[in-house]
Parts: sequence; structure tokens; C-alpha cells
Amino acid sequence: MTSQDAFRHADDLGPHKILHVYQPTIGLKGTLVLDNVAIGPAIGGLRMAPDVSTEECFRLARAMTLKNAAAGLRHGGGKSVLYGDPRMPMDEKERLIRAFACALRGEEGYIFGPDMGTDEICMAWVRDEIERATGLPAMLGGIPLDELGATGWGLRHAAEVAATFCGLTLDGARVVVQGFGAVGLHAAKFLKEIGAVVVGAADSRGSICSPDGLDLDSLIALKRAGRSVAEAGEGRSDTPEAVVEIPCDIWIPAARPDVIRADNVDRLDARLVLQGANIPCTEDAEARLHERGILCLPDFIANAGGVICAACEYAGMDREAAFAAISSRIRANTLEVLNAARDGDMLPRQAALVMARRRVLEAMATRRWSVF
Repeated sequence: MTSQDAFRHADDLGPHKILHVYQPTIGLKGTLVLDNVAIGPAIGGLRMAPDVSTEECFRLARAMTLKNAAAGLRHGGGKSVLYGDPRMPMDEKERLIRAFACALRGEEGYIFGPDMGTDEICMAWVRDEIERATGLPAMLGGIPLDELGATGWGLRHAAEVAATFCGLTLDGARVVVQGFGAVGLHAAKFLKEIGAVVVGAADSRGSICSPDGLDLDSLIALKRAGRSVAEAGEGRSDTPEAVVEIPCDIWIPAARPDVIRADNVDRLDARLVLQGANIPCTEDAEARLHERGILCLPDFIANAGGVICAACEYAGMDREAAFAAISSRIRANTLEVLNAARDGDMLPRQAALVMARRRVLEAMATRRWSVF
């Protein structure tokens, strides 16, 4: 998708602005999409990967608009992407991120946060250059989102509410995590604390499954050592894609967009899909899950824990207040959306869109036209 394509996809919410940054002498290529800033300055993560695109950035920015509105935050939605391998030498990565931040110094409607391929150290570099960053290291007064598992904490509370809508008991529930990274790892850990059993996990290099349950501590140790979950000395290892077919009660996509699509959705054997990643399921796949009686909780409701924590940090709140806000807001929003979906006989995403769009449009009605 080019910027012109994005304008053809524009609607009554946005996008407000699309910026491309290119400096070939240092290998800098990036994009910022500010989708909507009617409620306030946008908070959205900086994603780094070799195959990011304007289209992905555009879709993720809209997801942030909806997520921030649904969470009741005083922030709009935006996203930035940086083309490159996040595993490049640290000095090269630092140079690119600092340069990208400097290029966006004047975009005061956007606040950087961590995302796939970036972390709190990257946000410290951004803060050093332009101040506008959240998800900072603790030594700078931040609440480390990945270290503490803010998004995973929210997924646990979303699961507790959603389970009652699909007749599921979490004590003993079988969980599969696709994308066993910062989000998926902590979601598994928090669900285990309330009795769930992790029977499958995958990362970019492979998958592992065991119907009797996997040793979660061993999987976490492997990831922190830079190794793949497929190297675990238990269960059956396979390709990353094989994780779709592992029977379970709760399936958590926590990696890239569009991992569940029309061509693989019928291979999924679960009762609840808890979207830990942004836009992990295509629209037709979500519709098919609904037809099959599988409850699919949309991304901008289920995984809002990270951005709620980031907003709390940016407002000067501490960890305890942030985690309390995550649990209360996600539980309330999950309940509201699933009640509306059931009463209106619609997909959960449709009910969530109605709620989030209403909040954004009400904010837009109070603002002068030029701000959005």
C-alpha cells in the first residue's frame, strides 16, 4: 500500500497524516501513520522488521485508535514502522532509531512506545532525542511493559471474563500460544497462575506441543537464552505453522498480523481465541470462527494492557496503579463488548467497533476541523 492507496481507504476517522522518512546514506527508511488525534496525542508502538509496510502501519494505526478509545484513554491512535532487522548490531540499531526519532521531532501528536522489534532501551534512545516516549526502563521512571508483562496481564483478565461466555473453566484449560515472546510468554505465565495448562507454543523458528502440558519455566528459560521453544526436550517439535492445529481451549495469537486466514482457519481447534497481537486474524477468518461457535475476542479489546500501562506511565502513575487500571478497564470493556455481541447477535469485533467508533466520533464532534 502506498500513501495514495491509504487515502483511497480513508474514512470518517482518518488517517490524519502519513509520513515517510528516508535517508539512504545511513539506511534509514520508516513510516509514521497518525490515524486520529481527536481524543489526544496518539500513543502507538514503533515496530521494526525487514518486511514492514505502509499497509501494515496503516492498519496498526487504526487498531491503536480503536484500542485507545475503547480503553478510555486520553490518546488517539498512531503507529510507526522502521524497515530493518531488529537483531542487527546494537550500535546500528541505535543509530537508526535515534535518526528516526529526530526526523519525527516536530510530530508532537505522536508518542513513541515499544512494539515488535523494539524495547524499553529503544524508548530510552527516543526519549533522549525528543522526550516523547513511553515504555521506558525503570531507571528512567518507566514501567517496563515487556519485563512486567502488562499486555499478558490484560489478556489474563480478558480470558477470565470471556470464559463465562463460552462455558469454559480456566482451571485446567489447555492453552496454545503462537508467538512465545514478550506478550505470549507473560500471558501463558499469568494464565498458569489461575490453573491453565500450556500444551503448545511457537516462535518464528518452530513449535512444541504436549497434550499433558509443557514445562513453562523451561520454555521461558529457552527464550531468554535466545533459543527456540522447539528445542525443548519434551513433547513434539514441528514447524511454526503447525501450532494452528494443536487442540486446545484457548488459542492466543501473539505475533504478526494475519496468522489466521481463510486458508487455515478451519484447522484451528479451540473454544476461545484471545488476540494478543494486533490484527492477527483476517475479517473473513473471524467470521468463520463465529460460524463455528468459537469465541474470538478482538485485539483492541483483549491486548490493550500494554497501551493502558504506557498511558499510565506517561501520566506519572506507578506500576500498582497501572496494573489496577489494566485489570479494571479490560474486564469492563470485555464484558460490555461480549454482552453487546450476544444481545445484538453480532461478531464481538462488530460490537467493539460500535463502542470504540462512538467514543472517537463524540470526541471529534468537540474539536475544530483542523485537528483531525
